[in-house]
Amino acid sequence: MIWRVIDYSENDAFMNMAIDESVSESVAAGGPPTIRFYGWNPCAVSIGYFQSLVKEVDAAKCAEHGVDLVRRRTGGGAVYHDTYGEITYSVIGKEGLFPKDILASYRQICSFVVDSLSILGIVSEFKPINDIVVGGRKISGNAQTRRGGVLLQHGTILYSVDVDKMFTLLRVSDEKIRDKMIASAKERVTSISRERNVARDHAYGAIFEGFTRGKAFSLGGLSENERARALSLAKSRYTSDSWNRMR
Repeated sequence: MIWRVIDYSENDAFMNMAIDESVSESVAAGGPPTIRFYGWNPCAVSIGYFQSLVKEVDAAKCAEHGVDLVRRRTGGGAVYHDTYGEITYSVIGKEGLFPKDILASYRQICSFVVDSLSILGIVSEFKPINDIVVGGRKISGNAQTRRGGVLLQHGTILYSVDVDKMFTLLRVSDEKIRDKMIASAKERVTSISRERNVARDHAYGAIFEGFTRGKAFSLGGLSENERARALSLAKSRYTSDSWNRMR
């Protein structure tokens, strides 16, 4: 089996989610299993499939800061994606490539992140169900969905983190405890740059190596059909209020 690896590129939130869906359809039709690395430009907030946008995100603040808003096809919580501060991955393949057990499949794919961080000299561990932590502090969050016989897992790897901006964009149930939540989050979250003084490009090189180690792979890009389908999905689904405000 040969993996297709799509090198790092930056897209807006709507195109990022559309590419994941387009590649998932391609894999379902017999296309190669794919690992993709990407960033979010402009910055964005993504919410889980089952979340309420109104309850989780301050849409007015996002608009004020020029931050995209999009709903994912995967579950989990609201996530702030910073253009500079995050490197994101997607792993997409037929379900048969991965354990049937959800926790076991998370553990398998998250091991790629653990391997990547170890190359940088950062000791991390998988924390069920879908986090990776360094000394008890979260450095990576991950989410997964299985549809049409295809598993899609994507996740964030924090290079740096701006907790203050994150809490500006996400809703807090009680404004009186916002400062305490920010202080707590700063203690519970870490990043590559906090753990090691390495350039972002160097960090990405380690991530690329960690994900591809031991795999037969070829560098590739989206096919013309995949890109056209992604452009269509971005326009028809991911930018629409009917999708993003469905809950």
